[in-house]
Amino acid sequence: MNATPKIPVPTNEPVLSYAPGTPERLELKKSLKELSARQIEIPLVIGGKEVHTGKTIDAVMPHCHHHVLAKVHQGGPAEVRAAITAAGEAWHDWSTWDLGRRAAVFLKAAELLATRYRPIVNAATMLGQSKTAHQAEIDAACELIDFLRFNPHFAERLYAEQPISSPGTWNSLDYRPLEGFVYAITPFNFTSIGGNLPTAPALMGNTVVWKPAATAVFSNYFILKLLEEAGLPPGVINFVPGSAAQISDSLLVDRTLAGIHFTGSTEVFQALWKRVGERLSSYAGYPRLVGETGGKDFILAHPSADVDALATAMVRGAYEYQGQKCSAASRAYVPDTLWPRLRERVLGMLGEVKMGDPADFSNFMGAVIDRKAFDKIKGYLEAAQRVPGVKVLAGGGADDADGYFIEPTLIQTDDPAYRTMCEEIFGPVLSLYVYPEARWAETVRLVDQTSPYALTGAIFAQDRRAVDEAQASLRYAAGNFYVNDKPTGAVVGQQPFGGARASGTNDKAGSLLNLIRWVSPRAVKETFAPPRSFSYPFMAEA
Repeated sequence: MNATPKIPVPTNEPVLSYAPGTPERLELKKSLKELSARQIEIPLVIGGKEVHTGKTIDAVMPHCHHHVLAKVHQGGPAEVRAAITAAGEAWHDWSTWDLGRRAAVFLKAAELLATRYRPIVNAATMLGQSKTAHQAEIDAACELIDFLRFNPHFAERLYAEQPISSPGTWNSLDYRPLEGFVYAITPFNFTSIGGNLPTAPALMGNTVVWKPAATAVFSNYFILKLLEEAGLPPGVINFVPGSAAQISDSLLVDRTLAGIHFTGSTEVFQALWKRVGERLSSYAGYPRLVGETGGKDFILAHPSADVDALATAMVRGAYEYQGQKCSAASRAYVPDTLWPRLRERVLGMLGEVKMGDPADFSNFMGAVIDRKAFDKIKGYLEAAQRVPGVKVLAGGGADDADGYFIEPTLIQTDDPAYRTMCEEIFGPVLSLYVYPEARWAETVRLVDQTSPYALTGAIFAQDRRAVDEAQASLRYAAGNFYVNDKPTGAVVGQQPFGGARASGTNDKAGSLLNLIRWVSPRAVKETFAPPRSFSYPFMAEA
């Protein structure tokens, strides 16, 4: 084939409604019934071969923790070494594929996910991660489809970035994959991130060892099967569930570690960074460290804010998916002149929120992910009920009899430095500080200085001067900043996602910027008529 193929220009995948009577609702209900009715066995997949270690853990429904969805085999040091070897062997072939061949695999995966796999992966996400139909759709289906379609487009744009050439020469940049393997560590809260973290480096010619979160391995396994069906060669992505500490201990000592693609807690990412730094001289190169970590995301309301829009953003931003989004609204600042009307509106909405099994489509919320999360959030709620100057205006309850359910909770505090205004909780808890309207400028500074994180934030105001002031003053307080919208819901190709400060390296998943981290460019100069004498004209005698 002599043509240079043009990768299809992507568009964002439409979000299906799952409204009563729609075909997608019927298909999803069917998949929910089928997946919940049988228990599967999930192996490791190394070099394209299933590995059954015999050591398993249960994958359960967070909203019905007695219901086991799968027995998940756990990898140890021997399996990690095998995965590194498989990745190294696959690299020799995969790294030589041109972009068109590699892109075709992921574009096919996108089509499979948009059609036959859609109800399966959505149902697996709902059952294993306790997401509602809408939350699963915008994550496991639409966002991952977008990653798989947009990343090849961004890669093509990156490859097209070439240097100029002077007369008689031809200069070019060769976008080589990294030498070694990439370690992808994926979180529980987004199936799309589980799919993107290993596939983005793979698209650029790298091979990957993928450690999925134990609490998302059910849906992630279907993503792996989807990629295999799309034609991903054996060993390009090696699927290794297991103890995070044990797998990292084995991987981080290997000299061929070329990079880490991470989403998770700030503490874990910092620990990984330190360990890589301690061993830096033992690696073949400098590993690329790309991480999206924690957040303490804010909503700042100006006295001119639209109350209805603000209240909706608070409820959706703080409580969708039980607040288990790194972008979830976790602290709000509201002027005293606006608060009485806003309070009535928000409490009215919360009174209508239903919580329970996501298979019941009338529920707005499911359960938090596991026992550890439940106990942590419950501790914050119990402490808040004992502190003077802190009022629990809504929610505050926790029930783990059948599932890990935490009520959507709204806390008002007189102290803007109270711990729930500062610390990442990662649950359905929104803390609110009512500030005197005259202290607007002071409150803007407070928003910037309260948290070490800088992931997402939002300003609500009809006054354009207030918007401009907040944009300028909070320029470094959020990597994704929203004007009159909730601070969640970034869309691939529209709002590249990531934050700085303690929130990560801000390498913007879903953009060309992220893909740059997974290549090591080589500059090539070809001279068509090289000089044949060492001397220069200035050396001649006058």
